[in-house]
Amino acid sequence: MSALSLLRLTLTKSPMYASPSSLRGLCTLRWTSLPASSIATTLKATAVSTHHALPAALDSPFSLSSTSPLPTAIQVRTKITKAKRHKRAKIQERERRVARGLPPKPLPPKYIPKDTPVINAMTREERNAESAQFDLEASREMKVKIDQQAEKEETLRFSFHGLAMSDRVRRLLNLKNGSQKEVVASQKRRGMELFQLREGDTGSSAVQVVALTTRIQQMQTHLAKHKKDYSGKRGLDAMYVRRRKVLDYMERKDFESYRKVVKSLGLMR
Repeated sequence: MSALSLLRLTLTKSPMYASPSSLRGLCTLRWTSLPASSIATTLKATAVSTHHALPAALDSPFSLSSTSPLPTAIQVRTKITKAKRHKRAKIQERERRVARGLPPKPLPPKYIPKDTPVINAMTREERNAESAQFDLEASREMKVKIDQQAEKEETLRFSFHGLAMSDRVRRLLNLKNGSQKEVVASQKRRGMELFQLREGDTGSSAVQVVALTTRIQQMQTHLAKHKKDYSGKRGLDAMYVRRRKVLDYMERKDFESYRKVVKSLGLMR
């Protein structure tokens, strides 16, 4: 469609949009080679034939300024968003690092290149022998702790330890007569005592793993009977995640204690 046909269509649909400024801009952008007076005459004839009323501004004479420079290109404006600005800053930072002879991105802490030779590496047989020796020592240490715990006074209900009482009262307070809650609490306390770093330790990583494992076993027994306890199942999954996080922390910080706990509790890692 030519520019003149477009102007005729515009006048036919909405004649109020036709003005000297729009015609002057059309001629300035060189959409048509006709002079502005010819375009105005043609539009007036089209308006008469289509019974449209032209705006009064078209009756006033207008012309293009011969001294005004013609635009060479249309300006296109783009919005620079925060994401684009941030991306551009990252690219510039990488270019500056490369210019200084550094890698484009900063290396993580404690980074070890792949081509670094391994010094004093152990063979698989030596590693297996060392692991077996460590497991043997850990089992001996655990056996000594269990024997020492068995030599202590028997566990009584309501923490009645170290009190002088008759045999009849002692049999009454025996843990065999206690509830399931008291039995589980006693088992949890005795298990935590095996991994305590000091007397009264209840917050070290190994003790936390033992406490969580005891609670997990209790919930597993409960869910085996009550299969539709979905809230309990959700709590059990949360305890799994919590225990795994504590074990991951122990594996990073204290690998020997981690191995002892995993071996003693029979966890799959």
